[in-house]
Amino acid sequence: MTDDYKINNNVTNDRNDWRFMGQDEYLMNAELMFHIFDNSIRDHDHCEFCTKIFSENAGDLHEGYCTLDKYRWICEGCYNDFKEIFNWKVKAVPPPLPKPF
Repeated sequence: MTDDYKINNNVTNDRNDWRFMGQDEYLMNAELMFHIFDNSIRDHDHCEFCTKIFSENAGDLHEGYCTLDKYRWICEGCYNDFKEIFNWKVKAVPPPLPKPF
């Protein structure tokens, strides 16, 4: 058996993929949610794999996958590349309640 994985549109990679930096220690089998980034916790964050920036600023990513506590963020591209290796479970999150007038 090999430890090779299919990542990035069927290009064979393994744990030597430049984006893999030991995230399995804290993201293996994690529960994630697809969420819009907001600065309620901090003003920006980075994808745990490719380091793209999430923020409310123009030009940055505004949504992606995150842990349920919104502490760790993963862009859609990295999510798709690593979802099978990491065995992530995506939880449905209800939309926010409308603000009263």
